Amino acid sequence: MKRLVEIRGVFLFYICLLHLKIIDMGLDMRPMGKPQPGFEKRFSQIFRIIQGTEKQELSFLDKLKNKKLLSKEELLQEWFDNQIPSYETIKAPRVGRDEEANKWIKEKYSETDKSISEIDFINQYEGYYVIPLAKERDGIPVYISFQQDENVFRGQFIQDCIDLIGEELANEAWETKFAAEALDYGNRLLAATDKIATERNLQYLKNQYSPPDSDEKSIESKLHIMYSLSKWLIFYGKNGHGYEADF
Repeated sequence: MKRLVEIRGVFLFYICLLHLKIIDMGLDMRPMGKPQPGFEKRFSQIFRIIQGTEKQELSFLDKLKNKKLLSKEELLQEWFDNQIPSYETIKAPRVGRDEEANKWIKEKYSETDKSISEIDFINQYEGYYVIPLAKERDGIPVYISFQQDENVFRGQFIQDCIDLIGEELANEAWETKFAAEALDYGNRLLAATDKIATERNLQYLKNQYSPPDSDEKSIESKLHIMYSLSKWLIFYGKNGHGYEADF
């Protein structure tokens, strides 16, 4: 599963860099996987340990059995092994499993220099989730980061909307949230956006997927950003996914 392998490799790296304040690329909001049934408590616990907000401890029985504290790599392995990726929730077809994804990867091969065979090229993408073909559009934002997957919301756009919703509500986007928190945040953003849109008779933007044909600093553009983010948060939150604030 190529996307999951990539995430496994960079997750810990980004956590370390963020704590050291080495990078500052603006805010991206990356959907988390959701825990498998029965793994909910351990899921959030591992995440807090990785972030450094909770200490890893051994029980008395674990100590008697000479068990060791898990390394960060082992914790991450357990975390990923027991979750459902967001790509499944948005119903993204996969290469090697779904015909539309197989057709997509063959079209991609036709655009290459053919330096390797088609079968070798396709094998490299076995299990790859094709997000642009996903069925759940609310989980695929139009405001994306070109350095992330297509279902990652470019949260930096929210800075352009502070004059509408205020700093307190806008700044919450920079806080990593689990599913219930993401859903609550999305609902509050939606309520604030609806209020402003109703006052300006711009409610039609709520159901418009593409950005309005107006200046990026216009109220129409700002409202569309807020509607898009609200629906993105609500979609993932109600489906059991939180998000990681990456900045």
